[in-house]
Amino acid sequence: MKEKYHIEYVLDTVSRRSLWNHITTPPGLSSWFANEVIINSNRYVFKWDKEEQEAELMQMKPETSVRYRWAEDEEAYFEFMIHTIELTGSIALEITDFAEPDEKQESIELWDTQVDVLKRTLGI
Repeated sequence: MKEKYHIEYVLDTVSRRSLWNHITTPPGLSSWFANEVIINSNRYVFKWDKEEQEAELMQMKPETSVRYRWAEDEEAYFEFMIHTIELTGSIALEITDFAEPDEKQESIELWDTQVDVLKRTLGI
């Protein structure tokens, strides 16, 4: 049984709109999350080298949060939430995802790697 987990990344000087575009648009998502992203209505197709996965857009709150559910796994979704850290005014990206207990650390490390690419893409 997969378990839900949250990870948060502080992205100091990024604009909320720029980050939003990177987590919701094909050019943005393909700059850090997948090699290619195709949107057809509320279906997103993510392509990596020889692998392809389809996800459905479940909910979207503009410039705040977006949730995608994997087509082959009705239980699991991944969500990006953007919020401001009150104390510092920095923008944070919170990611919610699911993983098998023995794969959780590997999954978090993959997100760490992907978010490092996102930071470079955003110029931070």
